[in-house]
This record gives sequence, C-alpha cells and structure tokens, in this order.
Amino acid sequence: MNERILVVEDDRRIRDMVRRGLIFEGYTVTVAENGEEGLRMARESMPDAVILDLMLPGIDGLEVCRRMRQVSNVPILMLTARDAVADRVTGLDAGADDYMVKPFAFDELLARMRALFRRNRQEAQTDVLRFADMTLNLRTRQCFRGSTEIPLTAREFDLLELFMRHPNQVLTREVIYEHIWNYDFGGESNIIEVYIRYLRSKLEVGERSRVIQTVRGVGYTLREVG
Repeated sequence: MNERILVVEDDRRIRDMVRRGLIFEGYTVTVAENGEEGLRMARESMPDAVILDLMLPGIDGLEVCRRMRQVSNVPILMLTARDAVADRVTGLDAGADDYMVKPFAFDELLARMRALFRRNRQEAQTDVLRFADMTLNLRTRQCFRGSTEIPLTAREFDLLELFMRHPNQVLTREVIYEHIWNYDFGGESNIIEVYIRYLRSKLEVGERSRVIQTVRGVGYTLREVG
C-alpha cells in the first residue's frame, strides 16, 4: 500500500490522530492546517485522496473542494460537525465523494477511504461511457447528448454515471443511496427524486427523448422507450 493521502484539518488533535492512524495502516500522509496550504500542497503534488475539513480558516473546505475538483478527479472525503441534510448535499455538490460527521470512528474512516480507492480504481479502467446518443467522459467529467455538451453538477454527474454503468437495470432507492451518498438520508427524504428532476431537466429538454424511466414503487432505470 503506497497511496498518498492529504489531510486538510485545522483541529490539531483530529489532524494528528488521523495522520498517525493512516501512517500505521501503511498510507503516505501529508497534512495542511488551512485551505490555502492544502491547495498549495495539492498543486505541487496531487495526492491519491484528500481528507478535507469543511470549516477551515481562510478558504473554507467547500471552496477548496471546488478548486480541487476543477483540476482533478482525486477522491475527496469531507469531514464536518454539521449533520443537516442540506449541509451534506452542499458538500457533495461541491465535488466531495463522501461525507463524514464529527465525531467519527477511525475504523469507519478507514473503510470509507478503502471504498473510495476501490471506486477510483474501477473508474480508471473505463474513461468513456456511452448509452444511446449520450457520452460520459469520466476523465474530463463532461456529458454530451449527440454533439451538445450538457453541464452537470458533481452529484448529477455521479448519478448519471451510476445509471450509465448499469443500463437497462432497475436501480432501487437503496442502491442509489449506497452508491451515490454512502449513507441513509431517511425514508422521508426526497433527495433522489430532486436529483432525478435535475437530470431530466438537462438531459430530456426539447426534442430529446426521455432516457431515465421511473419504475413505480421500485426505483429508476436508464432505458430507451419506443
């Protein structure tokens, strides 16, 4: 194991605990105390993954995440004391791949990092996904219908990628939660429906055919009809 992890955390106790634990597990670890330092270190040598605190002095974690995402698909795990659904969605939309609320168990953080590395390795095997007239470039994170580029947020892109990796398969709400959000928003949350609407409003406007189908009482599927 030689993955390099950058930890950007202003709380010295948490920063030292995470650094020591990751080194013990065999990772190479660098640390930054604030957003500016984290961005500088990433520019100098992009790590294999980033553990990023949300509440940082100066440039906050959301802005750090957005700037990193502009130049790299590096896996980003965001840490925060905020546990409201809206805060989670904001962090994920900024480009984070996963989200943990403080206080957290270090063993869970390790499991989340292993999952991010596995997902990253799988994605690296295929750079471009295609379905009907849609093309998804995983390296540049661009989406096209025909020759028209469709701008997507980070979470919209991830959701469409999940569908395009499993075309014509019905994906349940539980499967979508597990793969896109990695935790349960609760049975009353309509976050999936909200993001399906976002995708449809961009992918299926005008003359474009509907490709995301609702399977009532079950979930959704990527399928051409007619």
